[in-house]
Amino acid sequence: MLRISTKQSAQNHIQNKVIEMARALLSTSNLSVAEIACQLGFERPQSLNRLFKKKTTISPLEYRDSFN
Repeated sequence: MLRISTKQSAQNHIQNKVIEMARALLSTSNLSVAEIACQLGFERPQSLNRLFKKKTTISPLEYRDSFN
């Protein structure tokens, strides 16, 4: 059902939503990447770093720095 309405797998849809939330937190808060990773349910910050870079081609810190 999700694949029909979004044209993406459930896993891909969830990952995109997580990246969307991470982007919002990185651009509007002073939380560290580790704190953001924890808030988003990651056990290790490296997991968020890896997913973020896979989906956006830049690291979370590079993304945050683009706002400064």
